[in-house]
Amino acid sequence: MYQPSQKILDKYADVLVNFALNSGQGVKKGEVVFLQVPESAKPLLASLQRSVLKSGAHAIIQYLPDEMSREFFELASDDQLKFFPATFLKGRVKQADHFLMVLAETNYHELEGIDPQKIMERNMVFKPYKDWRDAKENKGKLTWTIGLFATPAMAKEANLTLKEAWQQIIKACFLNYQNPVAKWRRVQNKSNLIRKKLNKLEIVSVNIKAKDTDLNITIGENRQWLGGGGRNIPSFEIFTSPDWRGTNGYIFFDQPLYRQGNLIKNIKLTFKDGLVVNAEAGYGEKFLKQLIKVTNSDKIGEFSLTDKRFSKINKFMAETLFDENFGGEFGNTHLALGSAYKDTYSKNIKKLTPKDWDDFGFNDSAVHTDIIATIDRIVTATLKNGKEVILYKSGKFQI
Repeated sequence: MYQPSQKILDKYADVLVNFALNSGQGVKKGEVVFLQVPESAKPLLASLQRSVLKSGAHAIIQYLPDEMSREFFELASDDQLKFFPATFLKGRVKQADHFLMVLAETNYHELEGIDPQKIMERNMVFKPYKDWRDAKENKGKLTWTIGLFATPAMAKEANLTLKEAWQQIIKACFLNYQNPVAKWRRVQNKSNLIRKKLNKLEIVSVNIKAKDTDLNITIGENRQWLGGGGRNIPSFEIFTSPDWRGTNGYIFFDQPLYRQGNLIKNIKLTFKDGLVVNAEAGYGEKFLKQLIKVTNSDKIGEFSLTDKRFSKINKFMAETLFDENFGGEFGNTHLALGSAYKDTYSKNIKKLTPKDWDDFGFNDSAVHTDIIATIDRIVTATLKNGKEVILYKSGKFQI
């Protein structure tokens, strides 16, 4: 069975630890890095620990066994489903300076047939943990990143060989470069130039037109566009969290969505005054509808575009981490249903109350579900002065 060389794994770990964390600056001596790594990604764990130790930081390791979720949902009582280890999780957030999670799925259909409502209720139990992490991150005291370790199951789901899947990871993360960290910093600088142009435009709203798509999104007051910065490797997307109340129209997503052991295909969402009023799917529609029933999961929390000139990803990977950064022929657009990114607020977030966030139209939810479209599209912005500008066309930013 194919496995990348130790040299590649060491470069990968170097990118994740010494670039992605600390917002593109890497970890510092004495900091605490919480490593969440599945059993199937053990070869990368050794490289990650080595990289953390060489950086003078401290590693806390959570080694996650594969394929234990189904039995939990089959056997757990209502009390067990609702159990929340508050003391343990609060201590974890307090102790950690950085979280680094590796995705390495071994069964994409593990939870098929499990009542979707059970899965969603379990998600809701952990919302306080998400809130604690978000609050610490918004104070500038916590960073995180996610990486992918390709498995035979992932490759099979994406109709790739394991070697082909790893070639996508190697290209996308610049692991074929002598110094991937230096390459990432150059790409981030180019992305920052586009972000700065977007932030100067004073965009009021955007319209996305494509096959089976005509969607209007109100960006909202005091928003900024973000991208790169180490959250997710790879990360080529440039995104913001719009005012959810101004979403109207419909959009089709051609990329499949894997969510908690369930597959959903050919999703079409229709919005009216910010709410999903109709959700259709060619496959997995029952799970999609249950997902949208989660509190505030019927509203958008993110709008994102990926420029194909940055991303080398040109194959479907069956993992949102890579698929939301798809380059290919036309780049991609993705929307997230659920929670917004509060750091897209352009002013001092430390002074805002929960009511302020509501007033500004930042969505709050226990979930954040990215759904991706790679169809050719035109994105047109309406500016504060009333002028219309084409932002994005043929997979590339036009500004």
